[in-house]
Amino acid sequence: MPRAALRKPNPDLDLSKWLKKPEDLPRELSSQTLFGNDQPLEIEVGSGKGLFIQTESQRCPEHNYFGIEIAGKYAAHAAARLARRNRANAMMLSGDAEPIFASGPRNYAQSPGTPGAPDGGNDGRQAPRIANGSLEAVHVYFPDPWWKKRHRKRRVLSDANIREFSRALRTGGRLHFWTDVLDYFELTVELIAEIAPEFGVPLPEVQRESTHDLDYHTHFERRSRKFGIPVYRVCYRKRDRS
Repeated sequence: MPRAALRKPNPDLDLSKWLKKPEDLPRELSSQTLFGNDQPLEIEVGSGKGLFIQTESQRCPEHNYFGIEIAGKYAAHAAARLARRNRANAMMLSGDAEPIFASGPRNYAQSPGTPGAPDGGNDGRQAPRIANGSLEAVHVYFPDPWWKKRHRKRRVLSDANIREFSRALRTGGRLHFWTDVLDYFELTVELIAEIAPEFGVPLPEVQRESTHDLDYHTHFERRSRKFGIPVYRVCYRKRDRS
């Protein structure tokens, strides 16, 4: 089902504190460099309209939340939700999550001169932008399943991205994955078990009853439940592999 049309944010609303582009970011991404404190950092990959990051940053003010959304208009919409509430512990990135997490040669912005880009004379292999074991949680809710074989490398939960999420999470850190596509859910759970055994057995997340029309984790969850579509939810906790 396609996404509904969005209203443009109020042009008088200053989004500069809440909406970032890749070139705006510091080389190293942490709570200290992004928010100026040492609170646990959680990242949502594919924030959509921003309902989760809005509600969770209010519910848990002692954590910081960094949302990544590749569609610029949705990133701006999510940032506007945060700006209207003057949320100090959350912000949005309008861009791709893969180079943000990558620990290989692509762990930098693609154009020379941007933060983290190689200066030439090397292959771009630097310390990852998100340090090993530095994240409290990674959230992936209702990602595009990309069914065509030639498109599978675009999946948020690809082999490479699962490894990077595990690398970035601390021992005991959480990976949340929800979808309303059963085949994709089963394939992804099998993939995680195969390539990231440190996540162990997936823990089911219980559906809770909503108390008002926006009392859902995300807008996709709201849509699925209103149409009677089952939602499949798991949470993983990273274990020490030693």
